[in-house]
Amino acid sequence: MKQLLFCVCLLAFASVSAQDARLKGIEKELNQVLKDQNVAGFAVAVVQGDKIIYSQGFGYRDVANKLPVTPNTLFAIGSSSKAFTCALLGQLEAEHQLKLDDVASKYLPQLQFQNPSLNSTVTIRDMMCHRTGLPRYDYSWYFFNSPVKDSLLARLKYMKPSAELRETWQYNNYMFLAQGMITEKLTGRSWESCITHQLFEPLGMIRSNTNISALKADKDASLPYGISESGQLQLLDYFDIAAMSPAGSINSSVNEMAAWVSMWINGGKYNGEDILPAGYVEDAMSSQMVIGANLPAEYSDMYFSNYGLGWMLHSYRGHYQVEHGGNIDGFSANVSFFPSDSIGIIVLTNQDGSAVPKIVRNTIADRMLKLEKRDWNGIVKKTQDEAKEAAKQLQQEEDKNQVKGTTPSHSLSDYEGIFYNPGYGAIEVKKQNDTLYAEFGRYRMKFEHYHYDYFKGIYANGPKKGIDSHLKYNFQTGVDGKIASISSEFDATGTVVFERQVKKVELATDELQKYAGDYDLMGTNIKVSIKNNTLFVFVPGQTDYETVSVGNHTFNLIVAKGYSVVFEVDSNNNVLSMSFVQPNGTFKATRKK
Repeated sequence: MKQLLFCVCLLAFASVSAQDARLKGIEKELNQVLKDQNVAGFAVAVVQGDKIIYSQGFGYRDVANKLPVTPNTLFAIGSSSKAFTCALLGQLEAEHQLKLDDVASKYLPQLQFQNPSLNSTVTIRDMMCHRTGLPRYDYSWYFFNSPVKDSLLARLKYMKPSAELRETWQYNNYMFLAQGMITEKLTGRSWESCITHQLFEPLGMIRSNTNISALKADKDASLPYGISESGQLQLLDYFDIAAMSPAGSINSSVNEMAAWVSMWINGGKYNGEDILPAGYVEDAMSSQMVIGANLPAEYSDMYFSNYGLGWMLHSYRGHYQVEHGGNIDGFSANVSFFPSDSIGIIVLTNQDGSAVPKIVRNTIADRMLKLEKRDWNGIVKKTQDEAKEAAKQLQQEEDKNQVKGTTPSHSLSDYEGIFYNPGYGAIEVKKQNDTLYAEFGRYRMKFEHYHYDYFKGIYANGPKKGIDSHLKYNFQTGVDGKIASISSEFDATGTVVFERQVKKVELATDELQKYAGDYDLMGTNIKVSIKNNTLFVFVPGQTDYETVSVGNHTFNLIVAKGYSVVFEVDSNNNVLSMSFVQPNGTFKATRKK
């Protein structure tokens, strides 16, 4: 592998030569980035006004077959897609089909928040600049992926806000899913079709696409890579995020993305044609929400961090910078431009969670803006080394919390079952030999015992197999002594609980009839009746409690979690009594003759 990486760092494939004197000899620096960051490949394009003045590929798009990256190689651009989604809404506003300051649910009635007041107050603009009060909730769609947009959006009403509306900036991909669905409602076309016809085609982005199938079919598409724990290049699987597409599913090349950036630099025009309304372009590049104060610190010429409409805004060494990064399995991206300087820089790479786009962007920006040189590669490498050491220390501190010598409270088979949270999805726990495994979405986790009823999740499939997910899962026991739920610290809002789903046991009406009758509970008559093949329990002064059969003469009360009735039968299958099992105790009622 070391020999392979040495070869990679010497390869560069250009389609536009570095005629601009500011970029003379830039390949030496960028090849060093390729080597030091242990990346398979990347591509870069630089725009000045309406022209590409430099575009080049480095390394490989397919390492095993030594296929080089070119400026036309397609990469997934991840969240750099967000500005495209916002742009569609900017076009719709110019066509008077909506207003960005309208309440979003006006156009998308199924958009429902946990806090009902948000249904009538969250505007489209709020969603575009991440200020709805909802934190990321990324595990909801990343671990529990769905191919259907409506299915994902329905989870929103179970997500707890962590801030008030417009109080703070909190990144949330679901809000961009909603924007895409608003576009679909108003146009009668899919988001994917709108992106293609409204943006790709006018900009001449003929190979850019919005789905994994099209990416795989392209003859000059990159494979996705990551870095293993041992530091080796590792081929990953493509991740199809079809339902979350408006938040980050575009695939493109640096040469085609150059047209997109050029259009922004030129106020929404491309080849003399209006693509985006000039008013929207100005709005999108203007501060809508403060991300963080970002006062001058280590570098006095870099400060402030705000968000526009699908764009992040910064002061970069005295120059106004508009940019957005992107990360999805096996790919990282950064799309940036300096509107006052008419300069744009696009960097796309086939490495998971890579720092390469920002290193290359800053290295080129310093040259293009004629700034004093900084060793961004060295700076990032030092930061990465410090972060690795900090992670080791954190792991050691975490291990100190482990209580040694404990065992699970139940036999492993008792932990099996399906656990569900409506804001996420289902986790199915299975026992295999002497080990518990959990399956959710495309992932399979090995549950390795940590202490008591805590288990840590170890990836059991895919390229991350054997790697600690850094998530722990706690099983909780119900009042009946059985495993009732699993919880984990999935998101910033705190513990996420997945309730065990009891499998309904279908009983014939004649089977149910044997439980019907009157029961004496310390002088109170309890009546059990059968209606529409369902067992109901009537308690005087209360209501008819509908139940569901879960087997072994046990019926759970549907409206009262943790409450059930258990019937006692003799050897002849005659019902003798019923017991109410509830959090405050178990109460037995004898059947009346």
